[in-house]
Amino acid sequence: MKTFEELGVSEDIRRAIAELGFEQPMPVQEATIPFLLQTNTDHSDLIALAQTGTGKTAAFGIPLIQSIDVTDRSTQAVVVAPTRELCLQIADDMRDFSKYIHGLNIVAVYGGTSIINQIHALKHGAQIIVATPGRLIDLKNRGCAKLENVKRIVLDEADEMLNMGFSESINEIFESLQEDHTTLLFSATMSREVEKVAKKYLRNY
Repeated sequence: MKTFEELGVSEDIRRAIAELGFEQPMPVQEATIPFLLQTNTDHSDLIALAQTGTGKTAAFGIPLIQSIDVTDRSTQAVVVAPTRELCLQIADDMRDFSKYIHGLNIVAVYGGTSIINQIHALKHGAQIIVATPGRLIDLKNRGCAKLENVKRIVLDEADEMLNMGFSESINEIFESLQEDHTTLLFSATMSREVEKVAKKYLRNY
């Protein structure tokens, strides 16, 4: 069992997660964190099959946070999740992990609530957007969520998103990204639909 330091997690993040009671990496974190920290340079996409409660938010969240250039206010990473609840939970967790990283702004955008506040939040600059698919597209079409500099996209609970009928929205999001981005797909199951998405959007995963 490796430590977070051995996985390559930066000191600022280690300090924050120690305060949250993270002592040892969970299996999904041990498998994905070093892989994602190494692949800042080359393009290997990733599929991780992990249930809720296995520590997957930290598995993708920590490397995402560590890869952000805080001097650049543009959106560099997007996490897409099926529900508002999950969206808020991921954004809160990632803010906790990045407590000691100054200049990092994480904004959650989701439906069922006023879009105006979310537009204001994005105007201040958000290096990481955590979003439900429909609201992200709405904000993109209004010119508020700018995805052209996004280097990494995470699809969390991809099977749930597809079950909820978000496949067209996912297509539209991918069409807005630059060619050389990295895709990380987290799913509880490898359903036929998830496989289709993987074949369509992921490279050498």
